Amino acid sequence: MNDDRVITQVLVVPTLPRVAGSVLHPHDESDRSRHERVFDAWAWCASDVLEWRRPAAARDLEKTLAVDADNPPELAFVFHEGANCTFLPRELARFHAKGYELGEEWALAPYAIDDATDLLYERNVRPRDVLWLAASSLRALVWGLHDWAHFHNHGPFDEPALTELECDLVALEWLRMNREVAGLEDSDVARVAADLAALSRSRFTAEGTSPPGVDLDALFAAPYPVPKIPRN
Repeated sequence: MNDDRVITQVLVVPTLPRVAGSVLHPHDESDRSRHERVFDAWAWCASDVLEWRRPAAARDLEKTLAVDADNPPELAFVFHEGANCTFLPRELARFHAKGYELGEEWALAPYAIDDATDLLYERNVRPRDVLWLAASSLRALVWGLHDWAHFHNHGPFDEPALTELECDLVALEWLRMNREVAGLEDSDVARVAADLAALSRSRFTAEGTSPPGVDLDALFAAPYPVPKIPRN
């Protein structure tokens, strides 16, 4: 559904099974036990679709910016009109989603991804009933998918690097599933995979914790490490 100002597309983002601890930690039983504590409610809410909008001027998605630790300024989760979302921290959407000709619509405050992850879970509110994604670049789309994974898979965030790793893997698989919708080449997806592997390594280094006992570059370059994932 498009108009002269905004391109609206529906991304297929099905619930994915969690990556097994034996895949990420093939050699260390203690790390596999640590893995089991990362999420307390994987797939607490079934994921299916995500409404994605971008300005018509961004029909050809910006792809040159690296996916790194910085939150992309061209990313926002905007509240659906009339949605039950007053419990979520908010700011005026037009300050964060530019080029959409928004007025008094509200968006999730950029600092509140973790808050939303907890509050949507606690109140049992389905994310797609509340939010749509504004993203005008590939890096913003990737981060939006990453956050969407957080919204559907709750954890205490006691192991941030491991938590982010698993959400990155889900986001990357969703990106692969929607590569044609997003107008991506195989080389675009491969670059994102490399960026995510490098970002994951940097998180473990900054955290001072041990990374999984697998080659992260190979892990991200390969298909999602669970067999028989449906593709459209």
